Amino acid sequence: MVLHPQAKVRVVGQEVTFCCKASGTPVPKKYYWYHNGTLLERKVHRYGSRLALRGLAPEQAGTYHCKASTEAGAIKSAPAQLTVLAQGQQSCKPEPEPSLVELPSECPQDAAGSRYYNVGRCPAAPCASSPSEQPGCRADAGRCCGVRRMEMREIPCAGFLLPVKVVAECGCGPCAQPRVLVQGRVTAADTGEPLRFGQIFLGGRKVGFTGYKGSFTIEVPPDTQRLVARFVDRQQRFVDAVKVLPFNRRGGAVYQEVKMLRKKEPVDLDGNQSNAIPLGEASGREPVGELVLPAGAFLRPSGEVFKGTVKASVTFLDPRDMATAGAASSDLSFADAEGEIVPLRTYGMFAVDFREGETGAALQTGPVEVRMDAGQVRMPEHLQKMKLWSLNPETGLWEEEGVLQPARGSRGKREERTFLVGNLEIRERRLFNLDVPEDRRCFVKVRAYSNEKFNPYEQLEGVVINLINLEPQPGYPANPRAWGRFDSVVTGPNGACLPAFCDGQRPDAYSAYVTATLGGEELEAVASSPKLNPNAIGVSQPYLGKLGYRRSDHDDPNLKKTAFQINVAKPDPNNVDETNGPIYPYRSLEECEEAPVSANHLRFYRVEVDKYEYNVVPFKESDLTSWTGDYLSWWPNPQEFRACFIKVQIEGPQEYMVRSRNVGGSHPRTRGQLYGLRDTRSVRDALLENTSGACVEFKCSGMLFDQSLVDRTLVSIVPQGSCHRTAVNSLLREYLSRHPPVAENNHTAAFTMLAPVDPLGHNYGIYTVTDQNPRLAKEIAIGRCFDGTSDGFSREMKADAGTAVTFTCQERPAGRESFFQRLLTAPAEA
Repeated sequence: MVLHPQAKVRVVGQEVTFCCKASGTPVPKKYYWYHNGTLLERKVHRYGSRLALRGLAPEQAGTYHCKASTEAGAIKSAPAQLTVLAQGQQSCKPEPEPSLVELPSECPQDAAGSRYYNVGRCPAAPCASSPSEQPGCRADAGRCCGVRRMEMREIPCAGFLLPVKVVAECGCGPCAQPRVLVQGRVTAADTGEPLRFGQIFLGGRKVGFTGYKGSFTIEVPPDTQRLVARFVDRQQRFVDAVKVLPFNRRGGAVYQEVKMLRKKEPVDLDGNQSNAIPLGEASGREPVGELVLPAGAFLRPSGEVFKGTVKASVTFLDPRDMATAGAASSDLSFADAEGEIVPLRTYGMFAVDFREGETGAALQTGPVEVRMDAGQVRMPEHLQKMKLWSLNPETGLWEEEGVLQPARGSRGKREERTFLVGNLEIRERRLFNLDVPEDRRCFVKVRAYSNEKFNPYEQLEGVVINLINLEPQPGYPANPRAWGRFDSVVTGPNGACLPAFCDGQRPDAYSAYVTATLGGEELEAVASSPKLNPNAIGVSQPYLGKLGYRRSDHDDPNLKKTAFQINVAKPDPNNVDETNGPIYPYRSLEECEEAPVSANHLRFYRVEVDKYEYNVVPFKESDLTSWTGDYLSWWPNPQEFRACFIKVQIEGPQEYMVRSRNVGGSHPRTRGQLYGLRDTRSVRDALLENTSGACVEFKCSGMLFDQSLVDRTLVSIVPQGSCHRTAVNSLLREYLSRHPPVAENNHTAAFTMLAPVDPLGHNYGIYTVTDQNPRLAKEIAIGRCFDGTSDGFSREMKADAGTAVTFTCQERPAGRESFFQRLLTAPAEA
């Protein structure tokens, strides 16, 4: 499906047009349109690939999708939502929805000491098109609900007033259109070696190359529903990696690690002889099967039989080896006869590469035989459904090559074994699969949070949740027999729903191994030992016990805490304890996606020790549509985010909180006005005694949102405690003196500067990274800052490398306030 219908908003009486287009061989010419799953009559609506509805009535609201079909098969489009408003009904309510932000610790807001303040938000919902707008295939002209007016308020804190801008009124206006990107790195699955300057294809079109370190950036084309990318090693050391990459439709960049499978070393075969190549030899186990090539099977592209020496490389990806899941191609799905995308359960994939021994020219084959050992299939019902599939590298979908039929084996020591035997011809396609369609399917609800408090309004969007389906060994849940499929979904404002195989009769028939990453950073799962805490995990008993929740360090506290495993026990509709998530039947996707945050769900969270951020103009970094154009916005450009950090070295007996206070410095509209605060606790250097370092974010200097004048942000760096400044980086001091005005630094307990406009680098102790995703920009900058280099990355603090300013701190006498505390209680005097 190359064109999907788009969501539309209309008023009663208006008209709307939906369009779809499919490609294939033969070219699809028959289209069918459905409203809320019910086929619309072609004679009544006179549709083809376009569906036009005139004089809309309220009952015509709902979802619309199309299906294209030929004698070769069918494919369905993604559904599009049609909203039909009554005359005079507003699609964007002027009253903002509640949205809470956390205030600094010195600003309690009520008698209970709550530090959360309602700043309001406008939902980024589409608005109705104007009557003059011409109906067409594309999305509406781009009017969305957004901020129409903001008000400045002041919140009384300990000794000062904190400014905050709140949403006063919502209204329809131009939609925010942030770029949608997928970024990541391509490396070898076995050694981690980067794919240098590998080719990247979207469909059949080459769109770019990977970098020297294997990095890549793909801009997602508009209207994309399924992003299929193919990574090709020009040196042919690796099997082509075809990946279905998750992306965030609301904008910004999603980070993805791509693993490539190294090709097996070729062996010499005689084209005049019959040959057998084993498939799968994981950990000394019996092969899953073999590929049997009869004499005369090798062909040149012209059809001529090749009888010389053949260089044959057959690379088998064995699901009995748990480490291979990340290197598997595609997402193990196919389109069924109704055009629906349906999951497969794999028993192994193999990539073939046959070449002439002397010239290296590629060879094809006539009919060859694939034999699979039936003893490797532990689910008896799968023996009757096993099929051979080949991968379409442009769609990322597997297409059926043939059925595997039972046959008796008569090969040496395996004489008494039963084999499943199938035939195929190897032409242009070179990646094949031994799979069964699996109809025991569910959805798993997962949410990600910014911290361990699990506040509903502190959920993270743009987190990639990965789920690997496992076939566990009975009685050994931590030691699965094999993996069966994998899926990745990006969290939205209401979490994510991941497809997974499940079973209603046997809760442990399938299990799921789940991880979460944000910009390459692994999030932490909730602990399962020494005792299960249903309130923390997010699932109530007794269903939690049935799921058998275990974090990855359940048996060994030395293991990472970044994954959990559950039995995917299909909910019993007659048991009220199992009707509220986190597992939902496959037909209940909408219920899963719209489930309230109070419903059962599984959780990940970011580990942020003593870190705090405050923006005068509220902005949720995981939702780029929440950006508001304002002179006091921390990020002035929603298309590009520039993160700036300064490295502070602290010599003292403990770790210290360090604050950056960021105000307008040179722009006439913002001079002296607060942009925001950042608090960060210093991190000890493992190699230096009584020394720690802090990477503290500050607001970058540069153009404000109107792109007319530069503002040099006035940044004050203040460590908490009895501290005094002992050194400033000489290059930084020289740069600041050569770029006046120079900020006064007459208090030795702080460091103040008018922030540099230039991205200086580690020699100055300043770290600047620009990216389309603010969180990713910050993560990269922090990694460089910890490392003390301009291109490295570390999670271990190297406090004396690439430092901008040094403070010496000591334990102060009892009763004496630090400068940091005086700044909080009496900032004007301080």
